[in-house]
Amino acid sequence: MIRLRPPQWDVFNCASRFRILVAGRRFGKTYLAMVELCRAAWGGGRLAWYVAPTYKQAKRIAWKPLKQMTRPYWASKPNETDLRIELLSGGTICLRGADNYDSLRGDGLDFLILDEYASLAPQAWTEVLRPALADRMGRALFIGTPQGHNHFYDLYEGACGIEDWARFQFTTAEGGNVPREELQSAARELDERTYQQEFEARFENLGTGRVYYAFSRESNVVPNQRFPNPIQYDRRLPISWSLDFNVNPMCSVIGQLQDDFSPAYFDYSTLQNREEKRVKFLWVLDELWIPNSNTADACQEFANRIKSYLERDPNLIVKIYGDPAGSARQTAAGPGAKSDWEIVRREMQRLRIRASFHYKSSHPAVKDRVAAVNSLLRSSSGELRLFITPHCKHLIKDLEQVAWKPGTAMIEKHKDLELTHLSDALGYWVETEAGIRSQGGFMGERII
Repeated sequence: MIRLRPPQWDVFNCASRFRILVAGRRFGKTYLAMVELCRAAWGGGRLAWYVAPTYKQAKRIAWKPLKQMTRPYWASKPNETDLRIELLSGGTICLRGADNYDSLRGDGLDFLILDEYASLAPQAWTEVLRPALADRMGRALFIGTPQGHNHFYDLYEGACGIEDWARFQFTTAEGGNVPREELQSAARELDERTYQQEFEARFENLGTGRVYYAFSRESNVVPNQRFPNPIQYDRRLPISWSLDFNVNPMCSVIGQLQDDFSPAYFDYSTLQNREEKRVKFLWVLDELWIPNSNTADACQEFANRIKSYLERDPNLIVKIYGDPAGSARQTAAGPGAKSDWEIVRREMQRLRIRASFHYKSSHPAVKDRVAAVNSLLRSSSGELRLFITPHCKHLIKDLEQVAWKPGTAMIEKHKDLELTHLSDALGYWVETEAGIRSQGGFMGERII
């Protein structure tokens, strides 16, 4: 039995030829798409297509649920290569990918679904798929979650008040498929803009203005009005060191990570709710900003900075994070060393520092790294989980001034060479430990 929730029925019952559905994650867009396809293809000679950004995505997202829904109505066994289902009614449903959209030319369509339209090339619609609807007066449904002010946003805005077009916008909560507790958890884990885009279905332009917009001296630099005690080293926790390999300046941050608030920092009574105790918190104790330096010198300076910690605890373990590119390049020459990470390993052994390594084999996406930092600076629910000591002046400057390069998803490379490197170092640490979308396997975690 097919069951649609009220927001899905609103879309399903709309008679407009072209419909746009903007919805949050797990709203039920795929299920609605399957129902729409079955209705549209039920008739002799009718042809309905589901188009995803790629062939692999179309198969992964829709093929299995579509086969389950249509199984009683198969005219023959589905074509697993062409992703085609022939129905007893004489209609056909096909799944297609828009990664090579020129290959979609030729067929006339009665109905078309364009899934995750924000990730499709807009030319797939304008040059190929829209003409395929012309001779049959076919209908189309665009569905997806926003990805900033791109062509999906333009389509949604342009449809307002246009005859034969209708548009719908629903949050994840309105879909009724995700428990309230899960949404509350996501609000604590994600920064405000990302949460609003992914779950509130808002068109947030994440790639403009300040990169670390969630940072505030008043909230994240400690001591402050809310947290009057200075950040202190907690001997019960490992030291974390995260590096961005760069010759001028050579940058890294030193801090500690914990899964709970420590009485050494703040009184538990300052917490807004009990759930706040069960997420990761990062404390930045110090920064290394060394002009015209190299990797070996950075290791020596790091050892000098944590000397007092090592004197208190000779068995202290240092957890080391940083730039994955350090595996392939060498910032500074050293006998027998082939990469920056090999230099770090060698220097930790020489300095007799017990270290475990937590760098990844490939770079996380910039947007994921930035989102992870913003979510800890201030989550969508207003929780603060990343705190910095006031003498980290270069890192504070980074967080306040680094901006997006206009029209791209890239961080602006400033003429001021002081910027971007320390926030990058912080980002590698944060994304590895608290990132929502983990990318790339770890190169190693063994203690030396």
